[in-house]
Amino acid sequence: MISIEPHELSTGKLHGYLLGAVSPRPIAFASTVDKNGNVNLSPFSFFNVFSAKPPILVFSPARRGRDNTTKHTYENVLEVPEVVINIVSFEMVQQMSLSSTEYAKGVNEFAKAGFTELASEMIKPPRVAEAPVQLECKVNEVIALGTEGGAGNLVICEVVKIHIKEEILDENGAIDPFKIDTVSRLGGNWYSRAKAGLFEVPKPLSSLGIGVDALPEKIRNSKVLTGNDLGMLGNVENFPNSEEINIFINASDELKKIVASNNSELIHKKAQTFLCDGKIEEAWKLLLSKL
Repeated sequence: MISIEPHELSTGKLHGYLLGAVSPRPIAFASTVDKNGNVNLSPFSFFNVFSAKPPILVFSPARRGRDNTTKHTYENVLEVPEVVINIVSFEMVQQMSLSSTEYAKGVNEFAKAGFTELASEMIKPPRVAEAPVQLECKVNEVIALGTEGGAGNLVICEVVKIHIKEEILDENGAIDPFKIDTVSRLGGNWYSRAKAGLFEVPKPLSSLGIGVDALPEKIRNSKVLTGNDLGMLGNVENFPNSEEINIFINASDELKKIVASNNSELIHKKAQTFLCDGKIEEAWKLLLSKL
């Protein structure tokens, strides 16, 4: 066994150990607004429930370790002390990951990640319509834990309204863990699906992904491609060019037949198999071959 005092480690190394050890962690998918009404949506895995009466949730948008700047979520709750904590299910995990891209202040991550805004009933920030549970909260207190990069900021939230999709309830009206199908965070790229175990989601590009809102309409409105599929497709910086597309398609008799069929559903299903294997570039080349 190795024994280490925290001050002996760099912030990044210490952060990695803590996230790898304290896991899995639930995800607070937090929607907030600034004083001008601009919406922000971002996930945080420093999160849990701490009280039932009163109903209290706490999450922490930490200061960035690389440059000691603060998150838009933190800045927003200081301006407008309200937040919706949206619970993340497996079917929305790729879109959730895409929303963690550090877009400029004022950019709406609902649009970038392809989520639907749903008006809250008691607070200003909107809910994520796709989330199985949405918790409207007022912010009681924000506690800064430090001033250096990596320092947390505890956002203590009191739940004022709970929204639960009926399809995740069992016959007794309780939340069924198999139906809600939540995901949690570990270290690195690792996540855990409550009913199925570990899986990986590559971190969003350090450069800005184009976002779901920039996808061609026929792809964005596909009857085959899921939200997770669209989230992966939106996490690219550029589209492949026509020469790359032609070389890729012409190298496979199967793909040439699929493209020649002019059947959008068939093309999208094959692209989906590429996405399931993590082959995002191949999926894009196929999808763009008929646009």
